Amino acid sequence: MIARYTDADINVIALVGERGREVNEFIEIDLGKEGLKKSVVLAATSDAPKMEQVNCALLATSIAEYFRDQGKHVNLMMDSLTRFAQANREISASNHEPPITRGFSSSVFSKLAKLVERSGTSKSGGTITGFYTVLTEADEMEDPIADAVRGYIDGHIILNRKLAEKNHYPAIDVPASLSRVMARIAPEDQNLRAGMIRELISVYNSAEELIRLNAYVSGSDPKVDLAIRKKDKIDRYLKQKIQERSTYSHALQGLKEVLEEEQEEEEF
Repeated sequence: MIARYTDADINVIALVGERGREVNEFIEIDLGKEGLKKSVVLAATSDAPKMEQVNCALLATSIAEYFRDQGKHVNLMMDSLTRFAQANREISASNHEPPITRGFSSSVFSKLAKLVERSGTSKSGGTITGFYTVLTEADEMEDPIADAVRGYIDGHIILNRKLAEKNHYPAIDVPASLSRVMARIAPEDQNLRAGMIRELISVYNSAEELIRLNAYVSGSDPKVDLAIRKKDKIDRYLKQKIQERSTYSHALQGLKEVLEEEQEEEEF
């Protein structure tokens, strides 16, 4: 969706350790002819040698840097950093490097940091916006790779299995997701509305069991009452079909409409 509808000059996409069938599906169906017109796709499938998987990520980043140095705005998408780290783990194990956590040596974390740090702006005016996926075991956010990557990047988008089970796509856990730069780059009113949405979702999630059991008494908590009334609007706003394009201005307008009733905003 990002690759197909982005306004960036070029996409550089690295598929590291993915299955061959998934690679073909992504190129032919998800990306499509329109997306391919301004995309460079590199793939090292799961059966490829570990060094090839590592080089796939490194080469993709080098290609992104090449276009950035020409003053272009580049979307660098890498799936996944976890496979990159696992490939490096096997290489470091073959070199008899001592592991420090879950079989990962210190050099693996160093290589992760160096790879991610190569994204960003350059003196030429070009940019690389990096989107890196991280896989966790059983949704465990204390996974060493996930924990390390969170410290390297400017924000993270957490996907929630329970939302996917409810057919809520994209299955983004909004309260758990974070941007470290939004407060600086977004207008104050946008930050305020986004914060209100996050809090309403958190309030509803905290009271969800009581609501489902009909044990919550309406009027006992104004915030919970507002969260219940806004639940359907918020869900509609956060859902998006794969073929559906949404612009920044459209997203801002939708954010306003969710909280458009002045009385409810004051109550919140």
